[in-house]
Amino acid sequence: MMLSTWWTWMIAAMVLAVLEVFLPAQVLLGFAIGAAGVGLGLLIGIPGLAGSLPALALAFAVMSLIGWFILRRVLGVYKGQVKVWESDVNED
Repeated sequence: MMLSTWWTWMIAAMVLAVLEVFLPAQVLLGFAIGAAGVGLGLLIGIPGLAGSLPALALAFAVMSLIGWFILRRVLGVYKGQVKVWESDVNED
């Protein structure tokens, strides 16, 4: 099965990381972390990953979500990203 080779996941991680440069939203970087995690898991031989496409998809989703949460915690929210309105335009 082609999807169960570790180098396929590592190439996908690199492609997603490069795409993050062109589309900076921290979303693709989370997916890149997930793909790299699955690739490392396949490389070290975590049992149950290599033979099952649903297990690969679940591992990718969980690792991507964890990677996204870590990025969100480390990088945080940019100043000015969230706008809080203090007054209403119609009040004056």
